[in-house]
Amino acid sequence: MSERELYCDTCEGVEPFEAPPCADGHGADCPELVCTGCGAAVLVTTFTFRLARPSGRHRPASRRRAA
Repeated sequence: MSERELYCDTCEGVEPFEAPPCADGHGADCPELVCTGCGAAVLVTTFTFRLARPSGRHRPASRRRAA
């Protein structure tokens, strides 16, 4: 089991968290962690976002002629 120190909302402090035996086969990289103080579980995960790129087409602002 791997161990990390994280803030636990239930214990209201920094506590060691450990990864329980993973049924999904993640091993030490399991995103599920359990507080060793109170047993609260957390899920640690990352997100990947694609940034939108400008299309390259630019519309000029419409301009009115002053009369």
